[in-house]
Amino acid sequence: MEYLKSHAMRSPEEYGREKTISLSTLSGSSDADTLSDLGLLTQTGYLTIKAVKYGDTVYLDYPNLEVKKAMGQLYVEHLLTGRSAGQVGAGPIVQVLSEESAEALVHILNRLFAAIDYQRYPVRDEASVRAFTQVYFAGAGLEPKVEHHTAHGRSDLEVKVNNRHWILEFKVSRDQENPDQKLEEAVEQLKLKGYGDDSSSENLIKVALVFSLEERKFIRWKEV
Repeated sequence: MEYLKSHAMRSPEEYGREKTISLSTLSGSSDADTLSDLGLLTQTGYLTIKAVKYGDTVYLDYPNLEVKKAMGQLYVEHLLTGRSAGQVGAGPIVQVLSEESAEALVHILNRLFAAIDYQRYPVRDEASVRAFTQVYFAGAGLEPKVEHHTAHGRSDLEVKVNNRHWILEFKVSRDQENPDQKLEEAVEQLKLKGYGDDSSSENLIKVALVFSLEERKFIRWKEV
């Protein structure tokens, strides 16, 4: 914990990305002043070795759901300058996904994004929107899948809650861009790609969402 207070953590955008470290770095010095964040997280069990390839490249991942949740919560607190999702009115995300509508989901996501520290963690593009939503869901104990591969392409974000399977397709609207056109692009992508059509969940919910970089919130959405 002292290390994390005095060293810069990687961006929350790194949460779901493939993590690698050299074997020589991992087995080298354990001095807190020189230890990398990935080295620390591996040595303390927050990351585990999944494979070693090409002689010196170590592939890392979270060992279980409990650790995924803990790291998600940590990154959410970084996004929100030390506050939890509940403290900014975005706590009941599991309940919203389990019981409520796409409109309710948009409202609670907007509470989260309104509270983000944009100086440290600016929302620049679709990847930022997707990554910040991913750590939000993960911090609530869910298992979101980002860019889930299917026969027709990769969906932006998928998450299952009870008997519901949500598929979210994100677009961003920049200055002078038409948000309605962006929404139609997302809707058409959900229709054409057939994301989740092979899902065994009783209730498949596909939602197209448009995030305004200028207004810092979702301004268009549609359930497909």
